[in-house]
Amino acid sequence: MTRFALLVTTALFALVPVAAPAQDTDFAVGPQYDTTHIYVEPQDFDRFVGSFTATFGGTTSKQGEFQVTPTPSKTKSQLALTPAGTISVFGFLTPIPTPFGAERTGYLVTDLDKAVASAVKHGATRLIATFPDPIGRDAVVQWAGGVTMQLYWHTTKPSYPALATVPENRIYLTPDAADHFVKQWTGFAHARIISDDKAASGAEIGQPGKSYRRIRLTSGYGKMSVIVSDGQLPWPYGRDMTGYEVKNLSATLDKAKAAGVETLVAPHVEGGRQSVIVRFPGGYIAEIHGAAS
Repeated sequence: MTRFALLVTTALFALVPVAAPAQDTDFAVGPQYDTTHIYVEPQDFDRFVGSFTATFGGTTSKQGEFQVTPTPSKTKSQLALTPAGTISVFGFLTPIPTPFGAERTGYLVTDLDKAVASAVKHGATRLIATFPDPIGRDAVVQWAGGVTMQLYWHTTKPSYPALATVPENRIYLTPDAADHFVKQWTGFAHARIISDDKAASGAEIGQPGKSYRRIRLTSGYGKMSVIVSDGQLPWPYGRDMTGYEVKNLSATLDKAKAAGVETLVAPHVEGGRQSVIVRFPGGYIAEIHGAAS
């Protein structure tokens, strides 16, 4: 081939459009459909639901008793839909079959089979094969560091009101798993890293004199904070699976106190906001935060 012909051929190839790599589908529906799974003793069920809605407002679904696992079991179950986040409450009347009770959240997806396949592709492990429940289908998957969650799909498409504020999934990991988990989650959830503070003050997580790494992400599934430390955390840090954002932290804490909620960690600064850790009747521990004063 002559030099002239080579130049012409190269130019023609340059004019041919190159297809962009195919993007994985995002199966998220919306953060109002993403629920923290809360397990309480049956005798504490009503008291807990009442205190949670008294603190954050909102409404509840009709309470019932169901088999929500693929093997024989029975649980009291109810949704609480609040402006600050949705929760699924379970009060098992029978022993809880494995792996249930270990999952932190349930995420509604548009196509369960494809979402599970995508999760596995990005590194998740299925802890249980997909199974039917009274209103749809479910699967439980686990990511790096033992982060366990449920993916679910409803036979009848649900319609929940939009949230006033989006809750934050708070995930405590050691450096061994953190980068691996973040890579998995950003790939599956199409999540974006909002901030990555590699030297946050350890006082924020009960470790004065130390530092830790705080990664904040957002996706169609909601917000997430990955808290990376040596794991030597004083109680109750690490027990707070979900953080709830409120417009007025002081007023919310007044409502919580009146509803029997105990403050475990007093309000303190955490990454540009005021944060507090509380325990609801029945034992559920959560973080609540508002704008820094």
